[in-house]
Order: sequence, then C-alpha cells, then structure tokens
Amino acid sequence: MHGTEDKSRILVVEDDDDIQQVLCLFLKHSGFEVCGVLDGREAIRVIPEFGPHLIVLDIMMRPVDGWEVLHWLRANPRTPPIPVLVLTALVQLPEQVHGFEEGALEYMTKPTQPSKLVERIREILLLSVEQQALLQRKRMYEQRTILEQISAPQPDEFVY
Repeated sequence: MHGTEDKSRILVVEDDDDIQQVLCLFLKHSGFEVCGVLDGREAIRVIPEFGPHLIVLDIMMRPVDGWEVLHWLRANPRTPPIPVLVLTALVQLPEQVHGFEEGALEYMTKPTQPSKLVERIREILLLSVEQQALLQRKRMYEQRTILEQISAPQPDEFVY
C-alpha cells in the first residue's frame, strides 16, 4: 500500500527550495509522511502515486502554477477529496476569494510560522469530508463578504 498507514501523507508543493526543505523537515518531525515537489507539474505527477491526505500548495510557480493544480484536482476528483491548504505570498483579498472558489480549503500567507501550519494541518485532517466542504464554503463566503464591504461605496455619514 502506501507505507506506514498510521501517518498522514502531506504533499508540499513549493518552488522555493529553502522554504520547501524547512516545511518538509518540520512536517516530518511533527509525525507526517512528507513528499516535497518544486512545481505544479511534479505535483500532478506524484499525487496519484503518493496519495496525499492533504496538499500544501504554493500558487506562484513555473511552469505550472498552483491555480493549475487546483483546476487539475477539480477535473480529476478523488474520493475522499484531498484538502488543499494554499500557502502563498499572494495576500490580496480577491486572490484569497479566488483560491477558495478554486477549491482550496484554507489560505495562509507567507511568511508563516511552521508550527502554525502544522497546527492548521492537524485541525483540517481531523475534519470529516462533510466538515471540510462546509469549512471551504464558509471561508469563501467570509472572504467574499469582506471583499464586498471593502469595494462597496461608503455611506454619506463618513463625509465631513
């Protein structure tokens, strides 16, 4: 099968070699079975054989970026679905909303503490498939609401 069955398998897709090595090392020390790849093309190649329980996904990569990996996952659904935690330098709200619309379950911005990432991964892995789907919809709704509030014209009472 996939080696040790009691360990959750985490795929880290990160094109910065130093960041990827730190994340992989931290996740291994936290008791996960980890596979690290440097771009989306590699991720798409290893997902079927590695069978990750969760994917930590960078967005800005070449030649195949994180958006394309999310598209590929949607086009090739798994049972159960693989939760995706986006870890990116893209901090703008529209990008976060887009991440959730594309199927990401969580969106964290770099830099982040590896311990916070591990904590979030553990929380996500404890959720059922239904709870993961609910969380994904909730996050998307929250980010859309914030985005709408920011882009809405401000009421007259703020004009002096």
